[in-house]
Amino acid sequence: MLNAHRALSFDALLLIKFVPMTLTRRHAVTLAAAAAAAPSIAPSAQKATAFALIGDRYHNSDYIRTGLSRTIGKEMNISIDFCDETKNLNAKTLKGYKLLIVLRDGMIWPDGYPDENTNAAWVATNRPKLVFDPPTPKPIGKPANWIKPEQGKAVRAFVEKGGSALFLHNVTHVGLTDPDFRHVLGAAYAGHPPIRTFKVRVKDSNHPITKGVKDFIVTDEQHYMDYDKDPKYIFLETVNEDGLDYNKKGPTAPAGWSYDYGKGRIAYLSPGHLLTVLWNPEYIKLQHNAVRWLMRQTS
Repeated sequence: MLNAHRALSFDALLLIKFVPMTLTRRHAVTLAAAAAAAPSIAPSAQKATAFALIGDRYHNSDYIRTGLSRTIGKEMNISIDFCDETKNLNAKTLKGYKLLIVLRDGMIWPDGYPDENTNAAWVATNRPKLVFDPPTPKPIGKPANWIKPEQGKAVRAFVEKGGSALFLHNVTHVGLTDPDFRHVLGAAYAGHPPIRTFKVRVKDSNHPITKGVKDFIVTDEQHYMDYDKDPKYIFLETVNEDGLDYNKKGPTAPAGWSYDYGKGRIAYLSPGHLLTVLWNPEYIKLQHNAVRWLMRQTS
């Protein structure tokens, strides 16, 4: 019915445009009213180059949007559609994009948080006592996994068919709950110690993503993961130079890898909990090089 309605309205518009001078005023008004009542047919909006799924309870969407809008958006002239709604990571959404960016974990909190310790303002004001009258019911505060099997398959198909994916920081957590997503990413989260200072060390200086990049030091979350692919793909690692361990995994962890996947490509970089890390000069080089490699661009 809708298509027929639109077709009829379009015919009406043609009649109004080419109406003979002998048409009565009453008929012209009737046709004009029919045209005005018809739903408009707007051209579909052109998609950006990249779709970025960002933000979670522990990672404010705004710092990620701010950080990547500069390093990838402005400095590389790549348009990015940012989104923090996990349901929008699907085959329909991904269609038409060239690059997928993900910086978020695998959890959502539909029944609220157990406490306010991730609220920056509350923590910064020395955690004042929370008083409410009438009292606010205590939330259940349990996380749920957001990724559904069809979403993992959509990501896998997107890359297999020629799309590229830049995975950042805590996205390895998503690898814990979906086999297709994990197969594309190549790893699953194994935890991290509290924020501490460590070195980001270039392991393969001949890799296109490490071109011109020197070892650098950051204060960040040092992420550990169970890596599934061939070690030859790892070009970057993090190392705590004080020899601090994490869960008997040692002071060193993989921090960057990349490979062709079907007709597409993927790259992973582990730093990124703080805006100051995203904007570290050496890390910016890595982001630029990774995007160029993923998009098959020459420097």
